[in-house]
Amino acid sequence: MLEKRKWYFAVAAAALIGAAGFAIAEKMDTQENDALAVTKATVTLLQAVATAEQSANGKAARAEFEQDKKGPHYEVEIVSGAKVYDVNVDAASGKVLSSVEDRNDKGEKDDDKD
Repeated sequence: MLEKRKWYFAVAAAALIGAAGFAIAEKMDTQENDALAVTKATVTLLQAVATAEQSANGKAARAEFEQDKKGPHYEVEIVSGAKVYDVNVDAASGKVLSSVEDRNDKGEKDDDKD
């Protein structure tokens, strides 16, 4: 009976490891596809940055292409005065999807100081 339990445990462990491996492989495949998806975007990164800067009346600090449940879009972080905004620009139309003040970046201290 003890040998049967060990065998069941080994089979269950192998199944869990296999499932985790498939999940990791799927996630890695999705990341690669996200990077390649930018080639299908009508709007370039530079155009998205210019649109976001104009929308939030500031300068871009960071920008990246994302493809998620919102669809393909650019996430642009804009600094305007003492405020930081997260602006999402549609990669197909170039329209601003959202512009929200990023309160997490407001007043952050530089943790890299020695």
